[in-house]
Amino acid sequence: MKKVAFYTLGCKLNYSETSTISRKFEEKGYQKVEFTEQPDIFIINTCSVTENADKKCHKIVREARAISPNAYVAIIGCYAQLKPKEISEIPGVDAVLGASEKFRLVELLDGFVRPEKTSVFASDIEEVNTFNTSYSLHDRTRTFLKVQDGCDYSCTFCTIPLARGSSRSDSIANIISTASEIAKTEVKEIVLTGVNTGDFGLQHGERKERFIDLVKALDQIEGIDRFRISSIEPNLLSDEIIDFVTQSKRFVPHFHIPLQSGSNKILKLMRRRYQRELYVSRVEKIKSVMPHACIGVDVIVGFPGETHEDFVETYNFLNELPISYLHVFTYSERENTVAAKMPDAVAKKDRNERSKMLHILSDKKRRFFYEQHLDSTQTVLFENDIEEGLMHGFTENYIRVAAKYDPLLINELKKVVIRGINDKGHAEVEEAETELLAH
Repeated sequence: MKKVAFYTLGCKLNYSETSTISRKFEEKGYQKVEFTEQPDIFIINTCSVTENADKKCHKIVREARAISPNAYVAIIGCYAQLKPKEISEIPGVDAVLGASEKFRLVELLDGFVRPEKTSVFASDIEEVNTFNTSYSLHDRTRTFLKVQDGCDYSCTFCTIPLARGSSRSDSIANIISTASEIAKTEVKEIVLTGVNTGDFGLQHGERKERFIDLVKALDQIEGIDRFRISSIEPNLLSDEIIDFVTQSKRFVPHFHIPLQSGSNKILKLMRRRYQRELYVSRVEKIKSVMPHACIGVDVIVGFPGETHEDFVETYNFLNELPISYLHVFTYSERENTVAAKMPDAVAKKDRNERSKMLHILSDKKRRFFYEQHLDSTQTVLFENDIEEGLMHGFTENYIRVAAKYDPLLINELKKVVIRGINDKGHAEVEEAETELLAH
């Protein structure tokens, strides 16, 4: 029995796909092991959103070779689709598989005998039009379920359409079937994920179904306590979706809404499909019907042409919005994107300084959001995530909670009262029977 190990870079979508691919190996009789257990095969699922992700791929290949010099090393994922030839020239790589081929790697490479020359299986991205159902089962309390893939948007900074192809989706019927199977396991929460999740419904270029109809159908599934929407574009987050979550049995009050910039000038240069005024209206709508809702924001700093004044406009815009936290990305040039050829590049020093300022703002926003919930009762789903003797979990509105480790609490929903915030920026809570800490 050959041993196989997996390593995943990038987004939750990648994790869901790695998990699905790993199950295909196990069905074929391979033994899944940890990266350090001298496997016979390494599968490295790559990302190419940032330059740093590319460098990480090179490093992981070197580490794999050091751990198991004679193992078979295959590279899959976004970086593999974008630069198959470049990856094939990395010393120690045996195979490169693109977006379409990665789900067939067990069949394409079965036997996993190291070739004299690196094997490359990568179709043109225009030919990638099939949807492959994927979901993660690494954490028994939470599963990431892919409902959509690819993107038809043309943001000037992004390589995702080049790496994953055009927007396409699973059907509602298939997703309900998959979610019902997941419900038979110990999983309590499903996170809906995709490249452009709100664009759900496109199949072979035609709009077949709507995201709101998927949400309504999933809300009826018994056996899953929570559904969470991982990320949704502001122009696709309709009042209908927000209003449904407000009265939903299972969808939690947590929205992650990409912004990218608080400057309309920069949004236009990025080719985003909205202006800041629409973003404000989405946040105001959510808070008007769900004051307790958690709102996360993606933002990019240092985009070409972003002056100091533009950044200050973004900072002030975010500071004034009732949001809960930020995911801050420092702009990095990506080949074959429009932005990479734009004039007025921002100095790396300024990019890093702006990133630091927004990270500090994010910490303040998160703390203020937690403080607003002091003395409130929340429901926590505890996970098997142990650190320094504490276990962790999340409330429905994404407040991170820590408690003294108790195996009986893992994968359990518990009512807690938030009492304070500890020195790590996590909220302190108590429960009728147990003293807890909320992060």
